[in-house]
Amino acid sequence: MKKSIFAAAVIAASFAVLGCNGKKTVTINSASDLEGKKIGVQAGTTGEIYVEDVKDANVLSFKSGIDASLALRNGAIDAIVLDELPAKEIVKRNTDLKIVEDKFVSEDYAIAVKKGNTELLNSINETIKKIKSDGNYDALVNFYIMKASDAKLPSAPEAESNEVLKMGTNAAFPPFEYTEGSKVVGFDATLAGFIANDYGKKLQIVDMAFDGLIAALQADAIDFIAAGMTATDERRSNVDFSEPYFTSNQVIIVRK
Repeated sequence: MKKSIFAAAVIAASFAVLGCNGKKTVTINSASDLEGKKIGVQAGTTGEIYVEDVKDANVLSFKSGIDASLALRNGAIDAIVLDELPAKEIVKRNTDLKIVEDKFVSEDYAIAVKKGNTELLNSINETIKKIKSDGNYDALVNFYIMKASDAKLPSAPEAESNEVLKMGTNAAFPPFEYTEGSKVVGFDATLAGFIANDYGKKLQIVDMAFDGLIAALQADAIDFIAAGMTATDERRSNVDFSEPYFTSNQVIIVRK
């Protein structure tokens, strides 16, 4: 039977593992090898949804991929299922981890708005269409995704308005959203600057837990969500999604 617990208990368990002599050897070379394993995911993400179909898996939910990586390194879990680009950042920082070559599933990221907010949704779709035609989208990809040495970060002018457009996000998802000092930056944050300017308002970014974003949108605490969020059928029952702006993959992280 699958069950989900939060990171605090798992991290505590991981320290217990550190007191043991050696770690259990687990071989995972593909998605099929996840059967019966302890799998870490970020709470509220599509990775958490997808692993529900893995037979006899023990699914452990964490607040972030970084928290999950700590448990993986300490042997409390056998693998992590996470979006590809944040996964690459994790293995870059943790040389004892690696990404399995077999991709878990592909998915499309989109911007979420409150159901029925067609005015904002239409404006967001127009912005996505515009930056894909004027070269700014390619510039974003080159800067944040490809990290080209000659890449220049495009920036949107700030609208002359006293009104704000609130973007909800979870700034623990590089390169889409992360913090530099006290500022939230990344692919989605920059894209949101173009969205707010085209909508005639100033951008305000609200950082919160990923699994609280849709509830915040429904409560009007934020105006839209840009958080590397996949447009799933389940989520479409609660929010309206823009046209996709990026295609990614769920991948598997394991110990080397």
